[in-house]
Amino acid sequence: MTREEVAEEIGREIAEKIDETCLRIYERAAKRADANGMLVADTKLEFGLLNGELILIDELFTPDSSRFWPADKYEIGKDQFSFDKQYVRDYLKSLDWNREPPAPILPDHVIMETSKKYIEAYERLTGRRF
Repeated sequence: MTREEVAEEIGREIAEKIDETCLRIYERAAKRADANGMLVADTKLEFGLLNGELILIDELFTPDSSRFWPADKYEIGKDQFSFDKQYVRDYLKSLDWNREPPAPILPDHVIMETSKKYIEAYERLTGRRF
């Protein structure tokens, strides 16, 4: 949906409030990431309405909803090292799987490598040990 279609669907006032809220949240997260040597390459924020009030739903700024890149390894025009679920996606793409349920069972090495990426993202973004 385009921004205009969203505004038509939910009303211009709520659409504008979502825009403003997204920007404020993103700016705060991007500053935090930048201060810790990370880039927020992309993310998603999900909103809903509860009794007419705009609410933020679902998790945000985790490796499941965002793509984080280490700033010191960033190179324009190249595939980036990332702390997100892309590693799992790449593994699944390498299989002869029709993308229909049930999904293949992930091998231990894929689970462990993904866990390492998530833990490192947590530690780099928060400055805390996992």
